[in-house]
Amino acid sequence: MLGLMQQWPLLNHKIIDSAARQHGAREIVSRSVEGPIVRTTYAEARARALKVAQRLARDGLKRGDRIGTLAWNTARHLEAWYGIMGMGGVYHTLNPRLFPEQIAWIMNHAEDRALFVDLTFMPLVEKIAPLVKSLEKVIVLTDAAHMPESKLPNVVAFEDWLAEADGDFAWLEMDENEACGMCYTSGTTGDPKGVVYSHRSNVLHAMIACMPDSMGISSRDVILPVVPMFHANAWGLAQSAPMIGAKLVMPGGKMDGASIYELLDTEKVTFSAAVPTVWLMLLQHLEQNGLTLPHLSKVVIGGSACPRAMTEKFEKNYGVQVIHAWGMTEMSPLGTLATIKPNYADLEGDALLDIKQTQGYAPFGVEMKVTDDENRELPWDGKTFGRLKVRGPAVASSYFGGAGKEQFDADGWFDTGDVAHINANGYMQITDRAKDVIKSGGEWISTIDLENLAVGHPDIAEAAVIGVAHPKWDERPLLVVVRKPGKEPTREAILGFMEGKVAKWWMPDDVVFVDEIPHTATGKIQKTTLRDQFRDYHLPTA
Repeated sequence: MLGLMQQWPLLNHKIIDSAARQHGAREIVSRSVEGPIVRTTYAEARARALKVAQRLARDGLKRGDRIGTLAWNTARHLEAWYGIMGMGGVYHTLNPRLFPEQIAWIMNHAEDRALFVDLTFMPLVEKIAPLVKSLEKVIVLTDAAHMPESKLPNVVAFEDWLAEADGDFAWLEMDENEACGMCYTSGTTGDPKGVVYSHRSNVLHAMIACMPDSMGISSRDVILPVVPMFHANAWGLAQSAPMIGAKLVMPGGKMDGASIYELLDTEKVTFSAAVPTVWLMLLQHLEQNGLTLPHLSKVVIGGSACPRAMTEKFEKNYGVQVIHAWGMTEMSPLGTLATIKPNYADLEGDALLDIKQTQGYAPFGVEMKVTDDENRELPWDGKTFGRLKVRGPAVASSYFGGAGKEQFDADGWFDTGDVAHINANGYMQITDRAKDVIKSGGEWISTIDLENLAVGHPDIAEAAVIGVAHPKWDERPLLVVVRKPGKEPTREAILGFMEGKVAKWWMPDDVVFVDEIPHTATGKIQKTTLRDQFRDYHLPTA
């Protein structure tokens, strides 16, 4: 027996329709690439997205065509997104922090036919466009007055291009399982791999993100998605914020502490999301200038592990709730969030911080387990490490073009490549990437735990831990440290600070000081580069 309910496909254009209808006057505020703060509304954004769809169709773009975006978080980028999806296209966010050759490779692999690009990246596009065989048109997200000279064919200013449409266009009706978006992984272990989102997965993910024990956002919030749209849909906020009608504040390309603080303050932002490096810059700006955060109530921190000291500063010094989150491009991206279940509600101080430092628990829509190397499921006891595997309606079932088949099993589980444990209450803690975990004397040592402990030292700006060869123990931990400006912590002081806070056999065998730690294009510590750099390092204990 089937239910007698209407068929109402979960399509992304219904999100912007609802935002315009129910919250039409709610603002979208952008720091434009040209400089000024620009204000629009959900109603205006929907009207312009319809024009984008109309123009793309008129230019010969068809259902299923991939259309690249190389742009910061702005209203124009959002309008392009919903226009692309509404005419049946597939938005393809490109990470400008990758090497030009990588971007060209990704665009060729995806067979992008058109590209929306911010002014910032036009010099980059001039280099890569001739290498992309499928590319037919470049639409620069600006007006005629700011349009740069270009040697490329078929380059047009967004505002001129849009002015040729009247918006008399009907969104394409399609199956909710059709592709609507694409994002490539950063390719730290080989060529980047394409993750293809469906309308259904994006809409369900947005609903999951809004839930009270997920991001917990509402129409009353003012949301600043610092995390870029090219990082897995700005962690879903490009869909979930319009879905619930929150005011959106888009930071453009300025991610420094002063610029982020200006938007937090002037727009009275209540909710924001970013990687730890961004929050580090903000906290330094606040401390140096004696500033407060009277409006901000909640931040989501993910992308890499949130240092304990950062959570303490936000919550104790500024009264801002921190939600530690974990996810992946393949998960759309939210996987877990460290909100507090009732059985932890009475915790305080360090005991509460211990829970907040985990990556949290999976919301409805995400299943997870940890297994050993023989795929045997391991207990949720908070200490048994294993390979973290996930499945759900917003989790990839394969990669574009069939790459990475070994990460997907016959039962639908995706191997994340992370090593983790889960406690009896469902709280998961990443202990390492499978390729980064240190195996010493037959036991595993978590590099992430050591890094989080090290950055709690008041004189350390950033830390990374890698395994270095040892004749007796196979590998031992080496702590690589960036000092804060004007500070000169010694090896002995740092090891003394860490002593007694982890098992003695986990303690780093040595400390080295560097000016900079290498990062991937998505802001994660690039441990492959560090391992190459210190491949021949001789530990004092060896």
